[in-house]
Amino acid sequence: MKHQRTILIVEDEKSLRDAIVDILRLKNFLPLEARNGKEGVELALSKHPELILLDLIMPTMDGMTTLKKIREDAWGKKVPIIILTNLSAINGNIVADAVTHTPTFYLIKSDWKLHDIVKKIEAILGI
Repeated sequence: MKHQRTILIVEDEKSLRDAIVDILRLKNFLPLEARNGKEGVELALSKHPELILLDLIMPTMDGMTTLKKIREDAWGKKVPIIILTNLSAINGNIVADAVTHTPTFYLIKSDWKLHDIVKKIEAILGI
């Protein structure tokens, strides 16, 4: 049996999170779900997924704080993280944080379809 790659989705919007989970399951990934950054950090550091999809604007803990906390961990320094957000990266603080904490990729939600996100995940993981 083929090894299922674990993907953590940190997204507060339930309908989008559910859609991403569904398509990842169809593509034989094992999705983990977090509704906010606090849950995302806890799941990331305990389960060590192979890739993280991370929203920026969330309750409890925003995505940039989540990214920083994950990157503080030895494992977290290397895990691929795709920022998936409605914010454009033209905001100076976002650009500075993104450069400092090195997400693997930055996707604007409105510019990408679900199957494109899966293709990006597969490319990053070398599938």
